[in-house]
Parts: sequence; structure tokens; C-alpha cells
Amino acid sequence: MIGISKLYCGAIEPSDALRYGRESERLPSHLLQFSKDKKPVVVWNVSRRCNLRCVHCYSNSRDIAYEGELTTKEGIALIDDLADFGAPVMLFSGGEPLMRKDIMQLAGYATKKGMRAVISTNGTLITKEVAKKLRSTGLSYVGVSIDGIGETNDRFRGVSGAFDAAIRGIRNCKEQGIKVGLRFTINRRNVHDIKRIFRLLEDEDIPRVCFYHLVYAGRGSKLVDEDLSHGETRRVVDLIIDETKSFFDRGMPKEVLTVDNHADGVYLYLRVLKEDPVRSEKVLELLRMNEGNNSGRGIGCVSWDGSVHADQFWRHYSFGNIRERRFSEIWTDTSNELMAKLKDKKSYVKGRCASCKWLDICGGNFRVRAEAVNSDIWSPDPACYLTDAEIGIEPN
Repeated sequence: MIGISKLYCGAIEPSDALRYGRESERLPSHLLQFSKDKKPVVVWNVSRRCNLRCVHCYSNSRDIAYEGELTTKEGIALIDDLADFGAPVMLFSGGEPLMRKDIMQLAGYATKKGMRAVISTNGTLITKEVAKKLRSTGLSYVGVSIDGIGETNDRFRGVSGAFDAAIRGIRNCKEQGIKVGLRFTINRRNVHDIKRIFRLLEDEDIPRVCFYHLVYAGRGSKLVDEDLSHGETRRVVDLIIDETKSFFDRGMPKEVLTVDNHADGVYLYLRVLKEDPVRSEKVLELLRMNEGNNSGRGIGCVSWDGSVHADQFWRHYSFGNIRERRFSEIWTDTSNELMAKLKDKKSYVKGRCASCKWLDICGGNFRVRAEAVNSDIWSPDPACYLTDAEIGIEPN
């Protein structure tokens, strides 16, 4: 994650993370990305079932019953292991996690074990009663996926009325005092709505938004041609920065992040370097703490059937299953060649990535996207929009 408000608008300083020693167990949620131990934030896809039909769904979910999902008892054992391992956050995702009958029990148990519980949902099932139950679990945050305004969102999510239902869900969360934010996946079908998403933040008094770059996984693997060009991506990132700054300038700060393209960090730094060289030194220090992409190190995924993945998009490769070994054992087992390389992937990237002077900042970006396009895990991420000059490669 690249915190636009944190880095560009100065919502935090390097000293904020240093004050806690940069240890995951001590850092508050908004500083976790700057931890030095990189204990994994774990995404648990608690169910594959979903009531929507999103065109970019990485899990290929449908509204049907799937066999083989972890039981409540197995989920409790997973949470126990993660808590003992020191994983700071459990992100309950899906499919649609609210379609799982024991989700409140599981989320509440995670918080009782000292973990920060977060739910990623399409928001359409959050009635007033569900919002009350969510509050009772003690969870930290509800992220609601909205991929456009009105019909744009509904077409993207495959169900008419999904946008209005999600807005009702957001309002129900806010009534219960639950921190809620938006998740928006950028593509050519909805890029025209980004400004309207910022207006929605203002109109509904929503404190946070994450803009996700498209990852080619699941049904999203069919959307490669609908991803933005490099030039379009640069303009979008500039727009997000400008809109974020506008909120701060008007005394209405919002937490704004971009996700799944760590070229954003370098791009933002280079912009700050031109505008405010003094501030740029602090931005660079924070980006070095962040370390770029952390798939297989600072973020991991457990699938509905117990399979362990490097992140929620890397579903085609499993390191093992928690029904056979604990997550903590699987995650630290570097006898697996891929796991070992992901722990130190900067040594294995090829091409422009290997020559890039910002490799320590970006971490080699998204390996899943590189593999999807080039059939090579270690090839350059095709979504990197930085020029050769910007990354320090001299022309031939």
C-alpha cells in the first residue's frame, strides 16, 4: 500500500513509526506498513460464495454452495496459530464473507486473541442488524468495495442495485460507529468515476479509500486489455494525489491509499522531490521502511479450503494446507524454493527490475502480474509505468 495522504500530505512522519520501535505488535494500524519485522497480515477467504458476479473477481466466486471450506473449529485453530505467530491483522474476505454464518464468531474471536480484525465486503448485506453484530465483534475496520458510481458499479459487479445497497451498508456501519472505507479497482470501465468517488467520500463523510490497480487473476485475468496504459496510469495517480491534497487544503483530511502497484511510491517521491525537496527526504525514508511489495513475506493468504498462498491473487500456487501443517510452519519453511525466493525476491527479479535504482523501494512490484503476462514470475511487472530515465537506466 502507498499512503498518499501519509506521504504526500504529511499525515505521518518517520518519527511516528520509529517511536514504536517499528515492531508489528506495538504499531497502531495506520503505521503497520512501516514495521521492520514484517509479520504477515493474513487475508482469510472464509468462503468462496458471493451474492454478486464481479467481472474482476480473483476467486471466480458465484452464488452457490462450495464444498471443502474450513469449519468453525478449523478457523478457530487458524486464529490461535496466527495470534501466537504474531500476525497483527486478520482480514476476513471471500467471496462475500458475510455469507458465512459464523463470521461474527470468528471475527470476535480474532479480536479477543489480540488481533486486529478487518472485513472486506461488497457491503450489500450490511443491514442495520448486521451492522450491530459487526460492532459487537470489536473489529477495526470494514472495507466496502465500490467500483464506480451507480450503474457503473452495478455493471462491474454484475447485479442491478448493488451500488445503492452498498451505500446503505456504509451508512449502517457509520450509525454504529464502525470505521468504514471504500475499495475501488481502477480500470477503463470506471476510471471516469474517480473524481465522483472523491465527492462520495465528502458527501457521505467516509474517512478512507483504497484505489487498487488491476491484478490479472481469476476473472480479472480476462481484463488485461482493460487495464490502463502507462500514460493513463500516471494521470490517474496525479489525479488521486491532487484530490487528496484538496481535502487536506480544505481542512477535511481523508486517508487515501493506492494498492498493488508500488511504482506509485517512486512516482509520488519524484513529484515531491520537484515540489518540496525537504519533505522528499522524509517521504523516501518512509518508503524505505515500507519496502514495497511484500507478497510471501508481509502479506499472506489462506483460502477457503485451507491452502496457503503468497497473497490473495496467487491462487494457482499453494505452499501447503493448514489442515496438514500450521500456517506459521508453512510460512517459515524456506525449504520451499519459491517461499525462500519471495523472502528475498530482489535477488531474483530480471530485466528493468534488476537494474532499477528504486528496487529497495518497490520490492520488484507484483510478481503475479508479471507471470500472467510474461509466463515468468521474475520478469518485470508490465504495469510499471516509470520511464527508463526515472529508474536510472541509461539509453543504449
